[in-house]
This record gives sequence, C-alpha cells and structure tokens, in this order.
Amino acid sequence: MPTNLSPLVQSFVLHFGEMGSRWGINRTVGQVYALLYISPQPLCADDIVEALGISRSNVSMSLKELQAWNLAILKHFPGDRRDFFTTPDDVWQILRTLAEERKKREIDPTLSVLREILMETPENEDERHAQKRIDEMKTLIEQLTGWYDDVKRLETERLASLLALGSKVTKLLEAKDRIVSLARPRGAKKDG
Repeated sequence: MPTNLSPLVQSFVLHFGEMGSRWGINRTVGQVYALLYISPQPLCADDIVEALGISRSNVSMSLKELQAWNLAILKHFPGDRRDFFTTPDDVWQILRTLAEERKKREIDPTLSVLREILMETPENEDERHAQKRIDEMKTLIEQLTGWYDDVKRLETERLASLLALGSKVTKLLEAKDRIVSLARPRGAKKDG
C-alpha cells in the first residue's frame, strides 16, 4: 500500500480489503470500494491506481464489478473525457443495495433449486425424509425473504428506529404475550 494515503484512510482501505475477501469478493475490489467511499470527490481510474498502487487492469476489473453490484456510480465532468466514480452518499442505500444484490445472487437461486428438488417424486423413504428437511429449509428461507421484503419497504427513518430498538423488541413481544395470556379465559389453549 503506497504511503500517499493518510494512516487513517490507509487503515480503512486495508481493512475493507481484508473484509472483502471474507465476504466473497476480491481484496482489491474491497479496497477500491473503500477508497471511493471515503474520498471527498469522485475518482478516476488513474487516481485509484496512484492511491492504491495496483495495476490499471485490476482497477478496471474492480470498477466493473462494483458497477455490477450497483455500488460504484459513474460520473462525468464537463471538458474531461475520463470516467470518474463514487459511491452512493446514503449509507442506508448502500446497505439496501448490498442486501438486494446478495439476495439476487445467493438466496433467490438457492430457493429455485430447493423448489425444483421438492417437485421431484421421492423414490424411497430416505428421499422422502430428505425432501421433508429440504421443505423445512425452503419454508424458513421464504419466511426470511418475506420479512426482508417487508423491511426493505420501510422508510429509512423507520428502519433506523427499528434497529435502535434492538432487544427492546423482545421485551415488547414478551409484554404482548403476558397481556394475551391475561386476556385468555382460564383453561384455553395457547395458539402456536
């Protein structure tokens, strides 16, 4: 890593590169994203090459991948033919974009495969057992994606409030359960 980045920026960029490799993206893609995110102005490929000390082709491939994820925004300036890049300003929009892209790339294909497997006729007891387990997994993933679809429609302020509630949500649900149990006639069974 070149020393022309301040220690603070260098730490952030290096960390994002490390995290990127853990999240399943190339280390360089993570570093390019971090540099774009933290930069006060859009950067062209040459700026990124100079700042990170990586090859032009590596920068180009990283920018294409970030654009495919909708995480790099192309900008043009009058009188300059170069392409400049930045990231969305709103961190909530970045979070939404990441979640949606990961869902499209990882969750949706998994659900498709699970549904296809469940349409097959089991040939023996082991396959029936396997399909039962697969159906449980599919049902859970569908519930989670339904919850995700509900949450992604929330306005940013509401989503931030929901996250700020944290464990208070559990306490709210426990209070609801106590109220419902008090209102239930003695001897009535609790619905599952």
